[in-house]
Amino acid sequence: MKYLNLHSWEVSPGEAIQLQRELKGRVSLKKSFQQIKSVAGADVSYVKGKMIAGVVVFDFPSLKIREKQSFISPINFPYIPGLLTFREGPGLLAAFKKIENEPDIILFDGQGIAHPRRMGIATHLGLFLDKPTIGCAKSRLSGEYTSLGEGKGDFALLKEGKEVLGAALRTRPKVKPIFISPGHKIDLPAAIEIVLKCADKYRLPLPLREAHLWVNQIKKEVI
Repeated sequence: MKYLNLHSWEVSPGEAIQLQRELKGRVSLKKSFQQIKSVAGADVSYVKGKMIAGVVVFDFPSLKIREKQSFISPINFPYIPGLLTFREGPGLLAAFKKIENEPDIILFDGQGIAHPRRMGIATHLGLFLDKPTIGCAKSRLSGEYTSLGEGKGDFALLKEGKEVLGAALRTRPKVKPIFISPGHKIDLPAAIEIVLKCADKYRLPLPLREAHLWVNQIKKEVI
């Protein structure tokens, strides 16, 4: 799977913030697809000073696993809230480069535009991969929301002022919501619909759960 080379990853935190601001104008929040035949989940785990990036591709809507790829790399950027992509992006892109079954939609364990500079990992890597992407985060980074119902599919919009950044979405009855935000080349209604179709028995949608299990399986082998 090919991706664009939009900038160097060898930057300071200040330069990283400036790159996020510059890239913001390239983001599209319009749905760019009609049919979906495959989806992917991407996640990262850490062990012994290294990073394990994993991508799992599924047929859609059957959600049968089609391909798994991973990449182990050194950690070259510190952990700084809001700059996660500069830490995890290079490893994830290396894992995507190994993918032969190119997915139509990609789910990331992190934010899309629900980010202080509207450039979470799903948005940032969506630009690199030139693919529709969705941020699926376990915790909120930006925006506020009101209470939501307790049934699967209930959601409340995540807003900053009048700007809609995403939604707090209940994927299982009476279970904590996850925070969905468009990454790139997708709108919020489509993002919510896809996540719900990928959510079965667990809080996290299956592509992300399997990606999480995949990188942690590799982590055990490394240890």
